[in-house]
Amino acid sequence: MALASVSKVVLGSVAFGVFWVLAVFPSVPFMPIGRTAGALLSAVLMIIFHVISPDDAYASVDLPILGLLFSTMVVGSYLKNAGMFKHLGTLLAWRSQGGRDLLCRVCVVTALASALFTNDTCCVVLTEFVLELAAERNLPAKPFLLALASSANIGSSATPIGNPQNLVIAFNSKIPFPKFLLGILPAMLAGMAVNMVMLLCMYWKDLESTSPDLISAGKEMEAVEEGRASLPSTPEPPLKSPKLTNGDYSPSMMTENISTKHPWFMQCTEQRRKLFLKSFAYIVTVGMVVAYMVGLNMSWTAITTAIALVVVDFRDAEPCLNKVSYSLLVFFSGMFITVSGFNKTGLPGAIWDFMAPYSKVNSVGGISVLSIIILLLSNLASNVPTVLLMGGEVASAAALISQAAVTKSWLLLAWVSTVAGNLSLLGSAANLIVCEQARRAPRNAYELTFWNHIVFGIPSTLIVTAIGIPLIGKINV
Repeated sequence: MALASVSKVVLGSVAFGVFWVLAVFPSVPFMPIGRTAGALLSAVLMIIFHVISPDDAYASVDLPILGLLFSTMVVGSYLKNAGMFKHLGTLLAWRSQGGRDLLCRVCVVTALASALFTNDTCCVVLTEFVLELAAERNLPAKPFLLALASSANIGSSATPIGNPQNLVIAFNSKIPFPKFLLGILPAMLAGMAVNMVMLLCMYWKDLESTSPDLISAGKEMEAVEEGRASLPSTPEPPLKSPKLTNGDYSPSMMTENISTKHPWFMQCTEQRRKLFLKSFAYIVTVGMVVAYMVGLNMSWTAITTAIALVVVDFRDAEPCLNKVSYSLLVFFSGMFITVSGFNKTGLPGAIWDFMAPYSKVNSVGGISVLSIIILLLSNLASNVPTVLLMGGEVASAAALISQAAVTKSWLLLAWVSTVAGNLSLLGSAANLIVCEQARRAPRNAYELTFWNHIVFGIPSTLIVTAIGIPLIGKINV
């Protein structure tokens, strides 16, 4: 793409700079409006400066991704009420040998789950749970949040359904699911292990085992807080207050009117009804994953799953829908418009045009240059636009070498653009989801700042990327 006019390049860069500054410093003194309002401001500036037209701005909002995020938040809420986190907590805590062992388990479980459930889904579902897991053991939240976000990104690289950019690559490259998986799996496993070791080395002292007394005290304090949170506004006997600790009850049950239930539910005992709803939540979630794997539309599959859970629950869904982070959805809408406007300036395309002759995939030097370009563009213009911008060009250049080189170039693009998300807080949607979910958590809230993330993100991204590149495409189908 050719560069736009000088005024358009300058004004578009200014608008993008506003977005970047407010995303990194949401409470900057001269404009403490936060990330969400900052994303909207930069989007509006793109339109006011005529970098992007209003119609193009609306068209640039990726509704499938917003739909996927919204519906996974709803599904996650129902899974939480179905007690999934209780079972996951049992798995993570089973014979746990302290904070370091727990961190390793979070890394492995998150990476493997992200390959099937997508990184964004895992971050939506697991962030609050990881915060509670760390607080219960009197451990710092930061290493566990970093483990969650970075492992989710690395794990999602292994499959076409792991993240949005992999979906784009799989669609454009026509690489079958098994070939895609086996082509990146060795790099993913090695990257997961290296990332985990780096987290342990960086936070070794912070992850010292907590004494049993402190753990017991933490559990008691949590139980007290939950008991207070669950008390109804009008005094009732304590035995009637809903319990939140076991994941079986939701706040909506406090105001439930039995007359709103279906007659089938009225004839069932409460225990049978809960068992049915739990089983249904697990079954439709497994069905959602299977649908992802066979190639059905991810967004509409997730929306269908969410609405099925709402309908079968047969109660007012407002308490569940209120748990959706709508400010996060607004933030992403503003970010899509801003990134689209920045791409229209031609700067990302100009960078690729300049570096393309030095980015051949048939040499170590060319692969290194290509990887650096992908890393930079993925953090400047986001990974999905980078894949859309570079995919065809990279594949065309590789086609001059061999068909095997074409497949390798697509897999390399998937690996590097995904791991690039770990470089900074703005590198991937998963990072931002973890950051915002942790900041807005009703209990154990934690502010994961840009600098908290980048201190670990830069070395992790560079080392994991470098270790994974030689392993791409080593297993042939």
